[in-house]
Amino acid sequence: MMAASSAGDVYGRGMTSQRARDRLVARLRQSGISDERVLAVIGQLPRHLFVDEALASRAYEDTALPIGLGQTISQPYIVAMMTAAILRNGVPQRVLEVGTGSGYQAAVLAMLVPQVHTVERIDELLYSARRRFRRLGLKNIRSRHADGNVGWSEEAPFDAILVTAGADELVAPLLRQLSEHGVLVAPVGPPGQQQLLRVQRDGENWVTEKLGAVAFVPLLGGVV
Repeated sequence: MMAASSAGDVYGRGMTSQRARDRLVARLRQSGISDERVLAVIGQLPRHLFVDEALASRAYEDTALPIGLGQTISQPYIVAMMTAAILRNGVPQRVLEVGTGSGYQAAVLAMLVPQVHTVERIDELLYSARRRFRRLGLKNIRSRHADGNVGWSEEAPFDAILVTAGADELVAPLLRQLSEHGVLVAPVGPPGQQQLLRVQRDGENWVTEKLGAVAFVPLLGGVV
């Protein structure tokens, strides 16, 4: 649950008001998002706090927006679809997000699941995301400055892993960090040919489902 302090700034006015969030939820519902838990969170969470002030008036458009350093905040439809995909068979207790970025996806998750772990390779982005988490009173998020390709093995296994950057193939270390029936949702494929995959572990077997074509920034190695 979010803190109620500085309500005017947090919840917005005009183009960043509750009415704008309600319109976004209506568009997502029309686009096929049916998980009411996810829609309720997106209707509550102030996305304008996760973008630069100059872009705040566009925060409730259903589009990706730049957040600097060559990164983007994902399109709300994609955030909703990925979140619904890991909630399909029940609420996972522990979720790993690879690629914190602005922190918006982690914040959505934190309002739906008990524990969120998130890793980000760009220190400047992680610093800003942590400030947003504190401002919103989201205390169930643990974050780490690290290479997302290696996940967070010390905290594994995870019931769900959500990857917010694209790789040419599924990242083996992340698959190994899934629990017995865990779910990984990730964009996979070369630029221009990425597919969002939902992969569920069943022992040593993997059940893979294509959720649709997507376009994500690349999953890079190392830290900066």
